[in-house]
Amino acid sequence: MGRRSAKAAALSIAPPLAAPTPAVPLRIDLGAGTTKREGFIAVDIKAFPGVDVVCDLGKDTWPWAANSVDEAFCSHMLEHLTPDQRRHFMNELYRVLKPAPAGKVEPKATLVTPHWASTRAYGDPTHVWPPICEMTYAYYSAPWRKVNSPHLDGYTMDFEVTQPTYTLHPALQNRAVEHQQERLGWAKEAAQDMIQVLIKREAPPAT
Repeated sequence: MGRRSAKAAALSIAPPLAAPTPAVPLRIDLGAGTTKREGFIAVDIKAFPGVDVVCDLGKDTWPWAANSVDEAFCSHMLEHLTPDQRRHFMNELYRVLKPAPAGKVEPKATLVTPHWASTRAYGDPTHVWPPICEMTYAYYSAPWRKVNSPHLDGYTMDFEVTQPTYTLHPALQNRAVEHQQERLGWAKEAAQDMIQVLIKREAPPAT
């Protein structure tokens, strides 16, 4: 092979491609306050140390694109919002969260609130009526609203609502599961916090 042919052959060889950089999951901690979660973008209405994004989550348009958030976490913030602000919060959460593939539990939103039957729910003067309860989340499911509350306006979210879990009063933590379940159903203060996971349903195609 002549010098010219060898040079042409060398130029035709493409350099090795770099391995693609994995996309960093977008995780947001809503109402983070001063306790930012590792790996999450901290969001709060006040610019506390460690807060990355200042946003009034009950009124403002959230600064993320639709279907862009991989995980959302919100602890002890939802109960501070009025009913209208909660509706706005859930509409925006639905807008920005990625839908989960069928049969999967992620992407997801995890919301932690004081349980309605605990003094944690109504002892804080900054909490807004009504307290968050299991039934609260039914209204964030479009199929449920269609049947049970079709008069509601402005609710655009549609979440699959999973079975909630609870943190227990210390007196119950070492008791038998059967006793814990009975107390959760009937006893005041048995549940301290309620943890609810929401999965975004993908909107059906327009017809």
